[in-house]
Amino acid sequence: MNFDDYQTRAEVTDRVPAKAATSHQDAVIVPMLGLAGEAGQLLSEYKKHLRDGDAHTLFKSKVAEELGDLLWYVSNVATKFDIKLSDVASQNIEKIESRWLRQRSAKQFFDDDFEAEQQLPRRARIEIISLDEKKVRILLDGRKIGADLTDNSYAEDGYRFHDVFHFAFAAVLGWSPVTRAIIGAKRRSAPDIDEIEDGGRAIVIEEGLSALIFEYARRHNFLEGVTRLDYGLLRTIQDMTGHLEVRTRTPADWENAILQGYMVWRLIAASKGGVLEIDQETKTIKCISE
Repeated sequence: MNFDDYQTRAEVTDRVPAKAATSHQDAVIVPMLGLAGEAGQLLSEYKKHLRDGDAHTLFKSKVAEELGDLLWYVSNVATKFDIKLSDVASQNIEKIESRWLRQRSAKQFFDDDFEAEQQLPRRARIEIISLDEKKVRILLDGRKIGADLTDNSYAEDGYRFHDVFHFAFAAVLGWSPVTRAIIGAKRRSAPDIDEIEDGGRAIVIEEGLSALIFEYARRHNFLEGVTRLDYGLLRTIQDMTGHLEVRTRTPADWENAILQGYMVWRLIAASKGGVLEIDQETKTIKCISE
């Protein structure tokens, strides 16, 4: 049975249909309470299983029954909000897959159709050098890129090394307007892409993301020992980049880029500099010396 057939047949058994209720609120409150009640029943069956073990011989069938009741109430709520249950299921699986599965089918390189000088480097060696206690310089394959950086903060917090995050985005996501700008790899041969994907607004968005993620990381010990990021953070990132080419990357891709970037950043910040390597083919960024 498919979801839409189930929803249609389940609606026939509704004892408080929307058309008979005095208000939409009255029609919805019953299945809402039903969801809470059946969830409690499911937990009660598991409690019996923990208490009685194999003696609770009906455990599996009771779980199936309670899940069925939950499904009926989910279907009823969907019906009363004029939502197709099949749409709920398909949208949910898309959300879950994007959260936990890294990109497999999306275009690996956004700049494949451009000349080499307009591409993010497929592989590069980047050196971060502390000029003094407050300022760093970055070299790409031995060539100075961008301006020398400071923390731009009253207190030293290592943000002067934050270009590591842009390099992580370039390596893992194949996207970084900031990296394109500082290495001179903007796609000028395509005016629209140069203006929209590689232009000032995209650069500001990426810098904003770096600052947002940095504050999140600060509150979580700069992600030391962290293997999963809050989904809310990842959704915010996707919302901010929804009009850009990087929208095809999944939350799992972003999580991978952020965690790899912070692993490298912690080493670089602790050593006040070092050498790192980015590789777009393997979607990795790593320290090769500190």
